[in-house]
Order: sequence, then C-alpha cells, then structure tokens
Amino acid sequence: MSKSQYIAALEIGSSKIVGAIAEKTNAGYVQINHLEVEKLTNSVRHGCVQNVENTKGCINSIIRKLENRIDGNIDEVFVGLSGRSLHSEPTEVNHTLDATVPITDEVLDRIVNEAGRDPIKNYETIKVVPRTYYVDKNETKSPSGQFGSNINIKLNLIVAKPNLKLNLDRVMSGSTRVREYLVTPLVVADEILEPSEKSLGCMLVDMGAETTTVSIYKDGSLVYLTTLPLGGRNITRDITVGLNVLEDTAERVKKNISNPLDKNVDHISIEGVNSTDAANYIAARTGEIIANIKQQISYAGVKIVDLHNIVLIGGGAQLQGMARRIEDEIKLKVRLGSYPKSLNILDHNINRAEYVQLFSLLSSAAQKMPYNQSCVRLNTYGNSDDDFVAPDYGNRGNDDNADDYNGGYGRFREEEPVRPSKPSRSEPSELRPEPKRRKGMSWLEKARKKMENLMNEPEDEE
Repeated sequence: MSKSQYIAALEIGSSKIVGAIAEKTNAGYVQINHLEVEKLTNSVRHGCVQNVENTKGCINSIIRKLENRIDGNIDEVFVGLSGRSLHSEPTEVNHTLDATVPITDEVLDRIVNEAGRDPIKNYETIKVVPRTYYVDKNETKSPSGQFGSNINIKLNLIVAKPNLKLNLDRVMSGSTRVREYLVTPLVVADEILEPSEKSLGCMLVDMGAETTTVSIYKDGSLVYLTTLPLGGRNITRDITVGLNVLEDTAERVKKNISNPLDKNVDHISIEGVNSTDAANYIAARTGEIIANIKQQISYAGVKIVDLHNIVLIGGGAQLQGMARRIEDEIKLKVRLGSYPKSLNILDHNINRAEYVQLFSLLSSAAQKMPYNQSCVRLNTYGNSDDDFVAPDYGNRGNDDNADDYNGGYGRFREEEPVRPSKPSRSEPSELRPEPKRRKGMSWLEKARKKMENLMNEPEDEE
C-alpha cells in the first residue's frame, strides 16, 4: 500500500511561533497545507526563550491544532534555531596525513568534528561549517579522493550562548520529541539562495521582529554570520513612545502608511496618528538598521565590490520601500526571497513571505528524513488490514446480531444494561420467604372439594 511521509517543523520567533506539516509523497513531491500560528508577548526576546512555560503552552497549542487537522499524533518535530547570540567564529585546523592513502569523506568528517570540540569561552558550538580546504597548500573545494601529506581546513564555528539551546530543550520536554535542531539562517541560505549568488558573492538579510540576521557568502561558502538585536519591533516601539499610542496601534499605522520611507509621504491621519510624524520615526530607525547591516560587510573582511546582490526576507522586510532604501544605502541590487522551489503550497492563504523560514525548514527536513520514517503517526480505525486486526467474536458477523458491529471501525455499540428481574410470585425467592402450610383443611376448603367431586361424576350416574 502506498504511504505518504509527513514532516513537522517549528520556527520560534520573537513575536510568534509558527508550526506546519508537510507531506512528502512517493513521487517525491513536498506539499504543505497545514500551518498554525500562535502570537507571543514578551515570552521570547531577541529570538531567545525567556518564559519557558508560556512558550511551551503556545507550542502545545500548535501541536494540538495540527494533530486535529491531520487526525493523528506528532511524535517528532524539526525545530529552527536562531537568536541574538548566534554568530560565526572563524578558525582553522591542520592535520598530517599518510600520503599513500587517499583522503576520504570519513577522514574529513572526523577532522571537522574534532574542530567543533574546542571550547569557546561563554559559547556553545552548534555547528561546524567548512569554508576552504588546502591539500599540501593547494586550495580545493573537494579534497575527497586526493592524496597529500597535509591538509588545512578553514572553518566557521556557528556558536551561541548556552541558554539559547538549553531553554529550547526545556520548552520541548514534552510528548513531542525534537528530531533535530536546524540552524535557521544556514537552512534558509541553502534553500533560497541560487548557487550563482553564493559563488559571485551575496548577503542574506533576515529582518525579524527583534533581530536581523546577516549571512555573507563568497566563492560558494559561508564567510560570515551574525545576529543584530534590531528589527521591525524597534520601529513600532519608536512610534509607541514618540507619539504616545498603544503598540498595536503603532503597528497598524506603520503598515498602513503608503511609502513611509519616502520624503514626500502623504499627510493623512491613521487612527488619530499623523502619518508624517510616524514616518519620521520609521525613517530614522530604518536608517539605523540599514547602517548596521552595511557595517557587517566590513566586519566580514570583504568589500561591497566583492558582493553581487542582497537577498531580503523576514517580516520586517515587508515594510513598504525597505528594499529600495537598502539598495540606495548599500549600493547593491536587492531581491526579495521566496519559498523553496521544491515545495507545493496547497493553501494559498498561508503562502506568505513571513513564513519563508519555516518553509525552508520543512524543505530541508524532507531531504533529511529516511523514506521509511515519518514525524506523524496517523490514527487508524480498521480501514487497513495492515494496521488493524479485528477481535475474534466467534460467528458474530453472520448471526442476527451482526448489525451491532459499528461499520468496521473496531467498536461495538453499547448495549442496554441488564436490570435484575423482580422475584416471581409463583416461585420461591430468597427475598420473599415461603408461607407456612397448615396441617388440616378448613371447612371452606372441604366444601369446595366436595362440590368439585360432584361436578366431576359421570353423566350416567345420578
């Protein structure tokens, strides 16, 4: 029987948690039709979980809603990992080799894994990403199969504060296990950046609510990764404080101003807020965020001329005029990133740019899962001979009570409870003692007996 494979993933952000299930068919298609969102308030700050119980409650709610939609149980889930302290640390390793033995993938993996064991003060190594290999001082991208007496590997250690992953472990300590933590910015880059962009040089900018993650690629490899503590919520809070309005009102004003980064913004009133005043706050904070993004190019040790373009994603990137403002400030062409091409999103209502990170996690997880495994265990009700064995009730299916079986779903109708019958007047009962018999007949009984004898005499006798 043909069976589909299901992949579940969660992306935990500063303003919301998003969960979804993708179905991978035998033909290899990955399609998404089930997505749930829970908004957060001060439970996750700068991408790091602060309130474990509140965050756990939101995740449990998402899991329950998804399970109801698929009529099954989510046993495992892939979880995206990102946050303020996540960044790259460059390092390199040298190893002496046997020049008579070819270099294998196993040897390379062992060297890379050993590099990840070196402790970095106050940080935990999440992943090790090779950048460049040198075999006997000759640069190469694929050392496997070569011969040499020495190998040098330049690496990027992806590190974060220990509490980033520790709090995620606490949040996910429920019935649904974590299949694997996936470093979100690395996964997104692999899923939505073109190989030519990585080769020519590009910057991936993910603008979230409270953080902006910057990843820089050159010559096909990761050069630099960092997370800035700035995002779209900083703009909203500037309006909140500066114009003395509620944060929800400031958020709606920010989204409803036409071209808020244009100097000639329209002078209108939105929920009692002057659009020009709000636009001034939006432009000022946006300029600060872009200046910090631009500065990362220098920190990465590359120049603007070494980069070909910028790929922009995230909820903060949806602000009107943001892409054009970045182009003007950094002098690089900007394109908005879309979801991975390998996905088929069946419900167009969930095809939104703010879910690109989650879609990338699902696409990457679908490639990692073995074909005979699944994150989801569907409920079965006896429709499949492989999944259900009916109990043996003798010849019940052929007798007069066969209609008691409930449509082949493995359940019988509840029968009426058996009530104890009342004791019969004609039979002795433990509840009613038998009356005592008299030794002789009364005169009335004698008279009735004599009358019966007269009535029963033969007709020929008088």
